[in-house]
Amino acid sequence: MATQLAFDEPANFPTIEAARDAARTCQRCPLWRDATETVFGEGPEHAGLVLVGEQPGDQEDLAGRPFVGPAGKVLDEVLTEAEIDRAKVYVTNAVKHFKFEPRGKRRLHMKPNAGEIQACRWWLDAELSLTRPKLVVALGATAAQALLGKAVPVTKLRGSVVERDDGLRIFVTIHPSFILRIPEEIDKQAEFRRFLADMREVGRLMG
Repeated sequence: MATQLAFDEPANFPTIEAARDAARTCQRCPLWRDATETVFGEGPEHAGLVLVGEQPGDQEDLAGRPFVGPAGKVLDEVLTEAEIDRAKVYVTNAVKHFKFEPRGKRRLHMKPNAGEIQACRWWLDAELSLTRPKLVVALGATAAQALLGKAVPVTKLRGSVVERDDGLRIFVTIHPSFILRIPEEIDKQAEFRRFLADMREVGRLMG
């Protein structure tokens, strides 16, 4: 069972599918208790590009797949316009269980804390060691924190590439859900264009 894995040692899975199977029973942090299931990443085993979001939302938790809800639709639209084929990209989240607050029949998203991000980084490291990407995109602050090991100012680093000590290159941008929270349509469209410009730069970096 996943709860018996040596989480203080580097992950050593032969394939992404083996890691995904092990993650199904993960109880590293309390979030598994209320979530429907573990939402692991999906995409090619050796993807050149990896996109990392924050955590699964309500629809992702029910479907068991990352980025299938409203933010996922924004992401898909931007990837299409940026001429990046999602089928060739590995898409995952920093945290694999949905953290929420019940509000009547609704489940309202709650931001993962530092302990939850750190607990799940073991799985993210496993995914990155297996995919061996040329570039990783941090979609928002939680993803950037998970990838860089500390909280970083996304607004200041947005559009830039940060290279880790191990040589992994991280491109920092917003999470697509940020666009959905903008009330004014003109501002929403402007932010969409900025996000599209970021992803076009990702495409350029990928060659």
